[in-house]
Amino acid sequence: MTELHVTQLGQVVEPAASPDQAVLERVPNPQSDVTYLARFVAPEFTSLCPVTGQPDFAHLVIDYAPGDWLIESKSLKLYLTSFRSHGSFHEDCTVKIGRKIVEIAQPRWLRIGGYWYPRGGIPIDVFWQTGPAPEGLWVPDQGVAPYRGRG
Repeated sequence: MTELHVTQLGQVVEPAASPDQAVLERVPNPQSDVTYLARFVAPEFTSLCPVTGQPDFAHLVIDYAPGDWLIESKSLKLYLTSFRSHGSFHEDCTVKIGRKIVEIAQPRWLRIGGYWYPRGGIPIDVFWQTGPAPEGLWVPDQGVAPYRGRG
């Protein structure tokens, strides 16, 4: 078995104070010869409005086609948790997360959907991807309905 070089898995780890201090880790992909899609869903993502300091909430869906590396899921959870005290606009949070995963894991392809709950009466959905999906990759719908309010 390949030795893993991770620092958080199996350890008690306090969340970082900010995304820039958080450690996102990767592990070898034992199926790197296969093109497939892996999905992470964070239905209770939180960050702070950079102007008011009020909490913002989102449902994140991260789809990626791994190459040689997988994102280690505990480190992803801790990375996402580090946004709880981070002030940033919805667009910045969503794209920053996607770009960080690409930097660390170097996937064949990635897309992220940030489905932000309304503040001030306006829901904001943010989408980013690295380019066209690889040929033959099954990319299911992200499964998050557009915001319809209570009506």
